[in-house]
Amino acid sequence: MKKILHKWIERYFGTEESLLLTLILVVSVIVFATLGAVLGPVFAAIILSFLLQGVVNALVRYGVPRALALISTYLLFVAGFVSVIVGLIPIIGRQTSLLIGELPNMIGRLREIAVALPERYAEYVSPEQFQLITERLSEEAGGLVEQALSFSISSFPGIIGLMIYLVLVPLLVLFMLKDKDQLLLFLTSLLPEERSVMRTIWNEMDMQFTNYVRGKAIEILIVGLVSYGAFLVLGVDYAALLALLVGLSVLVPYIGATVVTIPVLLVGYMQWGFGSELFWLFGVYGVIQFLDGNVLIPVLFSEVVNLHPVFIIVSVLFFGGIWGFWGVFFAIPLATLVKAVFNAWPRRAQQEMDLQPPLDLTAGSGGGQDNNSSLSG
Repeated sequence: MKKILHKWIERYFGTEESLLLTLILVVSVIVFATLGAVLGPVFAAIILSFLLQGVVNALVRYGVPRALALISTYLLFVAGFVSVIVGLIPIIGRQTSLLIGELPNMIGRLREIAVALPERYAEYVSPEQFQLITERLSEEAGGLVEQALSFSISSFPGIIGLMIYLVLVPLLVLFMLKDKDQLLLFLTSLLPEERSVMRTIWNEMDMQFTNYVRGKAIEILIVGLVSYGAFLVLGVDYAALLALLVGLSVLVPYIGATVVTIPVLLVGYMQWGFGSELFWLFGVYGVIQFLDGNVLIPVLFSEVVNLHPVFIIVSVLFFGGIWGFWGVFFAIPLATLVKAVFNAWPRRAQQEMDLQPPLDLTAGSGGGQDNNSSLSG
């Protein structure tokens, strides 16, 4: 067993670059797991810089001087940033407060429905079982209401964090756009000169990461705006809040859309009951999700490496568990990174095999007889 383990370590960790790559990956995981929340503004600035860098490059291709393109792009970003803070955040905050205040009434109506169920389905479920279910739902609902009512008190640290984001993110975006080349040169200077495997991983991840970040931001924007317009036309309460949830649900593949369906339909049911308006809401929401999965995603992510759904879900659970929101956002790029590292990882046995001269298969029969005789001897 010791010999097998030694050969395995020698094969996968027998080169200087493999040891350095292992150290970088371990330190990165530790930093993300322990300081992920603290470094949130940095990650947000990196994402926005990726998005804005595409605008800068597009303007440069059209003949705009780079300095002017950078200034114009940044001013456009600041205008959009201020518009979101002044226009969108107050609306969402007001609708969230109204929804929290409405939760006790919603839970009361659901409890009335649960009480009436034993009479309708007595032949399938006994009254005792309904009683247990009702008590369990009442406990969960009570805890939910308590958490919702204490949200305004416990959210004070979150407000401070939001203010930090509002100040730091625009500054970081400015420096990352202006000094992109210097920052990349500094980071590469920390790495050894011989880094063929790291170059292979970087070349594979550069385009994938950029396309994913830009595509995911565009997807969130399109799905959120279309959902908001549809909810306004249908007259759904809390339209901005629900549209925000639907837009952010695309961050979690296969799971987000299913989870967000519950509050969307619950709000519709509490507003209209089982009527035609609820079925219209369900149909429109289903069409949005269908177009997102079958039209928008193939167009936006056509160049992103295909990953198996099981691998994606496991990545979302794993990276989200150790890194929170940012782990969920970067789950697919990180899964692609794991795949790229696995494919490009230096294997010493394979490298030694590549260095050996090829076998001479054109030798005559005499040579073969000498070899056989030497082996037999």
